[in-house]
Amino acid sequence: MKELIDTFLNYLSVERGLANNTIIAYREDLNNYLGFIEKSHIEVLSKISKDNITGFMLSQRDSGIAPNSVARRLAAIRMFHRFLARERILKSDPSTLIDSPKLWKRVPDTLTVNEVEALIAQPNVHDTQGTRDKAILETLYATGMRVSEAVNLKKDNTNLDIGFLRCIGKGNKERIIPLGKKAIVSINRYLQVSRPKLLKDKESEFLFVSRFGKKISRQSFWKIIKKYAKLARIKKPIKPHTLRHSFATHLLEHGADLRSVQEMLGHSDISTTQIYTHINKDRLKSVHKQFHPRP
Repeated sequence: MKELIDTFLNYLSVERGLANNTIIAYREDLNNYLGFIEKSHIEVLSKISKDNITGFMLSQRDSGIAPNSVARRLAAIRMFHRFLARERILKSDPSTLIDSPKLWKRVPDTLTVNEVEALIAQPNVHDTQGTRDKAILETLYATGMRVSEAVNLKKDNTNLDIGFLRCIGKGNKERIIPLGKKAIVSINRYLQVSRPKLLKDKESEFLFVSRFGKKISRQSFWKIIKKYAKLARIKKPIKPHTLRHSFATHLLEHGADLRSVQEMLGHSDISTTQIYTHINKDRLKSVHKQFHPRP
């Protein structure tokens, strides 16, 4: 088997022209794979099945290897088996129907509804920057926008009269997202009271501006979220997408359908949105364990 790995890697280097670092990575991946196969008491390649490859991937995941790294190892295994089948060393390729481990995504951290309420209650609305910060937090939670999208949100793309905003997401794709009443109130207050003071006779096409009258940065958004999370005494890990994750989770927990949440989040693939159904299941398990008389 080791000789076949050497033959395959030589093919990748000479005929495919892959970089030396890639060859080294593939060698390590395939040697790990071969070690697992040998421990499974499989002595010939023709005896390897789909279940054996899946077993290897699961062992990698259980040992703490990141999903992206497991996906890379699967790519090496697929190329190896495809090569063996093409060279007629094997009659078939057992790796063809295996799902990508990129779908094994870690469930993201979210806040409870009460924690979100506590977070949004922290900014001082009698202060210029506090009024802006409350509008930012309300907008992030009301829409589930990415921080990068909120930073680039144009003032003209926000229609407070009908309660919608137009968001330009990844791949320059446009989507329309509804705004709740509380977010509309906070944004209106910011536009009327706070934004003119921050601009100081300047002009900006962007909705949220810094104290210097310029487009606010992603780093500033991040600092704002962390600042108020600390004031709210939230002990959970806080990340730029925490409110986005909480938005999706809370919608699903209250009965929203997955397709609608996918559209509002701007996910091109619904499998990305399905990660939030895992959060919902975890919550149900927790509630069952806490309240069932025979947990």
